Amino acid sequence: MRLALYEPDIPQNAGTILRLSACLGVAVDIVEPCGFVFDDRRLRRAGMDYLDAVDLTRHSSWNAYRVWRAGSDRAGRLILLTTKGHTPYADFPFMPSDTLMFGRESGGVPPEGVYQPWAIASSRSDTSEKCCPVRLSSTDSCATTAHVLSKVW
Repeated sequence: MRLALYEPDIPQNAGTILRLSACLGVAVDIVEPCGFVFDDRRLRRAGMDYLDAVDLTRHSSWNAYRVWRAGSDRAGRLILLTTKGHTPYADFPFMPSDTLMFGRESGGVPPEGVYQPWAIASSRSDTSEKCCPVRLSSTDSCATTAHVLSKVW
């Protein structure tokens, strides 16, 4: 299993996700550019203290990530978690090699991503729109835990 963050905007969210990934032994891909300096002190507070324990791969762009995936034996299915999905993540049939992708807090995934033949799982939350940044890291935690509890990896 892997997590992929597409151009994350908020260092605290990225840090929280890195910490969760370190604790669960889940690899992480960061698709840059980020909306912050990657070694920003806020990211350090939230997750960089765990950075040495994370299997982290940074990609300079969306295109670089796509090229990496095409040549990687660790890529698996790319599961796009989006509010536009139809299947709740708790009901989604995860597989051990899946990569769960979360879009940028301010804009989601790249526009062409929605039109790709990827499996799509919903990350819809009942929280208000003003809670979007909290929703991202919370949904990441819930979806990752659902994947782990499904005992597929």
